[in-house]
Amino acid sequence: MGEPGFFQQVYEVAKLIPYGRVTSYGAIARYLGAAGSARMVGWAMNGSHGMEDVPAHRVVNRKGLLTGKHHFKGTNLMQQLLESEGVEVVDNQIQDFERLFWDPNSLREAT
Repeated sequence: MGEPGFFQQVYEVAKLIPYGRVTSYGAIARYLGAAGSARMVGWAMNGSHGMEDVPAHRVVNRKGLLTGKHHFKGTNLMQQLLESEGVEVVDNQIQDFERLFWDPNSLREAT
């Protein structure tokens, strides 16, 4: 069996996002060496619903907007999941986004 496909790689990175933190589609794409593929990361996140171990709600756009919320069951599920982790959301915008942002590249710096 070869290397995992791009979507599976995205899911593995998403699983590493700490509780109460968020990252962006673009940050995951850059970490995977696919800068410019943020939209593909978004497609992967859309395909992850039903995978309970993939916290897709923690992945937002580069400005901290809940652009993927329409792909969750129920209109506010993405926001509710974030708020259950202590993340404040107002008008689909993560509050204090810079402080809550988790960069997957920090994994490389730690090694």
